[in-house]
Amino acid sequence: MLKDKKIILGVTASIAAYKAATLVRLLVKEGAEVKVIMTPYAKEFISPVTMATLSKNTVLSDFFKHDDGEWNSHVDLGIWADVLLVAPTTANTMAKMAHGICDNLLLTTYLSAKCPVVHAPAMDLDMFKHPATLRNMDILRSYGDRFIEPSSGELASGLYGKGRMEDPEKIVEKLKEFFASKKKD
Repeated sequence: MLKDKKIILGVTASIAAYKAATLVRLLVKEGAEVKVIMTPYAKEFISPVTMATLSKNTVLSDFFKHDDGEWNSHVDLGIWADVLLVAPTTANTMAKMAHGICDNLLLTTYLSAKCPVVHAPAMDLDMFKHPATLRNMDILRSYGDRFIEPSSGELASGLYGKGRMEDPEKIVEKLKEFFASKKKD
């Protein structure tokens, strides 16, 4: 169901970014073409080299290459993709998306995307249940964005609760279900 699908994977600055490596590997194994956009701080959590190797594509993070001036067109990326999957999605990134702030390549691509957007949130339980986060999720849903709810379990803080990014295997299954439902339409 994911064969030949064009997927942009947005990776944000969360400890759950390590799961993005498995996610990319599974998407490529399913036959998808994956382009990874990492926020600047996401690179503190997982290496662009890892993501480029697994996706078989250069990782995008900056608007342009500083050495030759070539630019990464957020408009072209937004047209190219069949889906924009943001996994993990942090509270910070959701807030910026909900309010149209576009201070990095992922956010400008989001605002330019012609494709469906799917979020897999990851954050500590108190951040997840904060009224501002819940309101931002409602705003994003009103734009047509979809969410793969986080699971409960032990969090990086050592606390236990809802906020863990869903397992990569389940995210892939949810994407398959999404595309299967689109075929029926």
